Amino acid sequence: MIRLVLAAWTVVMLALPLRAEVPIQEITSPGGIKAWLVEEHSIPFTALEIRFKGGASLDLPEKRGATNLMTGLLEEGAGDLDARGFAQAQEALAASYSFRVHDDALAISAKFLTENRDQAIALLRTALMEPRFDPDAVERVRAQVVSGIMSDLKDPNAIASSTFNRLAFGDHPYGSSKSGTLETVATLTRDDILAAKAGIMTRDRLYVSAVGDVTAEELGLLIDALLGDLPEQGAPMPTLAPYLLTGGVTVVPFDTPQSVVVFGHDSLEREDPDFFAAYVLNQILGGGNFSSRLMTEVREKRGLTYGVYSYLMDKDQADLIMGQVASANDRVAEAISVIKDEWARVAETGVTQEELDSAKTYMTGAYPLRFDGNGPIADIMVGMQITGLPADYIATRNDKIEAVTLTDVARVAKRIIKPEALRFVVVGQPEGVVATQ
Repeated sequence: MIRLVLAAWTVVMLALPLRAEVPIQEITSPGGIKAWLVEEHSIPFTALEIRFKGGASLDLPEKRGATNLMTGLLEEGAGDLDARGFAQAQEALAASYSFRVHDDALAISAKFLTENRDQAIALLRTALMEPRFDPDAVERVRAQVVSGIMSDLKDPNAIASSTFNRLAFGDHPYGSSKSGTLETVATLTRDDILAAKAGIMTRDRLYVSAVGDVTAEELGLLIDALLGDLPEQGAPMPTLAPYLLTGGVTVVPFDTPQSVVVFGHDSLEREDPDFFAAYVLNQILGGGNFSSRLMTEVREKRGLTYGVYSYLMDKDQADLIMGQVASANDRVAEAISVIKDEWARVAETGVTQEELDSAKTYMTGAYPLRFDGNGPIADIMVGMQITGLPADYIATRNDKIEAVTLTDVARVAKRIIKPEALRFVVVGQPEGVVATQ
């Protein structure tokens, strides 16, 4: 059965053509739930994406990790089914469910065949509305979470990221791991898990998308059956996260042959009119491919690292421009110096027309490749909704990239690239790197 399902998914990945124009229908169910739909009837298969805004950021400080623990328990038994029974029922239906929590959202994905649609939705509804949270399941998942936390305490990449977040955001939820700490996770009770579920699974923060063999009328009935009984309102949303860091260097001693470096500073919001210019600028500066300035200067010319990159981090309550690099302890100081120089150079002189044209070509050409199946398209659509983008964004996104001019990039570079504000968090035994505070 599993082989047949995987084969079906492979076919579905090819069901929709590679394109950046998707015929989105905006629907409202009879019960008043809004959703986006792309009908694709060539394969008897549907991908459903559900998001609840707020995510792990809704945790109370002393209950940090509660939403993450609750999420991990959603498929560990529901209704009359214990964990094994739920898994067997899911496999018998050839359905797939995924439950994930992020800082700003709880994500639920479901994939099911048309012939089993009603049963698959009924089983998912049981998981969402009647989770058992049995004591043995709670302890089993708690142990998995604790194992992950302990692993992160020994991982220089995780240490660098967590240190930067703690220094940048302090007591705000962004300042600590969504998994919680060893202390908070150890004290979480079943009542805390129930409270976390009640705080986030509500209609006032619900977003839904679907792609596949389902009509608008069928989807409306489906989501009412699945989600219509949710409570109306959840816990208060988190407040804006003040950015607390200034420029400088933080060193975290760690016994490793190479140092890991996370760096960054505050940036602009996704809704800012200059966002697309900033997006293109970052692609040129360090956007993850071998032609970026950081990759050219740090790796190609000097051989200081296997990889270096930067990215715009768009969270609901904070916006940063970030980057990461790893280099040998005796060379990491030089890598940091080169990154600083490139940060300053792009702020002062902007980019060249050749760099801009190359970035546009890559970004507009790569975009349609994201739409490579029902699941990815549904995921993109629900992300658009939760971000507040219009349904025609897919069709207009490349036009916005193409509209960015050299003057736009130069202006935005001077506005958002702040060499003096760069904070480097270095985890390792770096030679020649002096902590500033």
